[in-house]
Amino acid sequence: MDSKQRPTIIGNIPKLPAKWALVIVPFILSCLMSGIISMINMLRNLGWIEGFMALWFHNWMISWAIAFPIVVTLLPFVRKFAGLLVDMSGNQPPK
Repeated sequence: MDSKQRPTIIGNIPKLPAKWALVIVPFILSCLMSGIISMINMLRNLGWIEGFMALWFHNWMISWAIAFPIVVTLLPFVRKFAGLLVDMSGNQPPK
């Protein structure tokens, strides 16, 4: 690989710069959590009904639209609170 060539994800799509991890991590986390939680709640409340997947997908998108900004907003406070509970003087975990 040429030293000037950026690493790629798939094919020629370049990876995002490291600064984007502050948005990508909460984006993926809120996606997975809201999807799993909304599916479990729907299964518990409605069971497997006709049209479940379409209804779940609709509810998931609403949940995700709420979850993502909440995660992005609360993440700095959660990191500070975790810093009160965890000795961070040794190896630093990725931020």
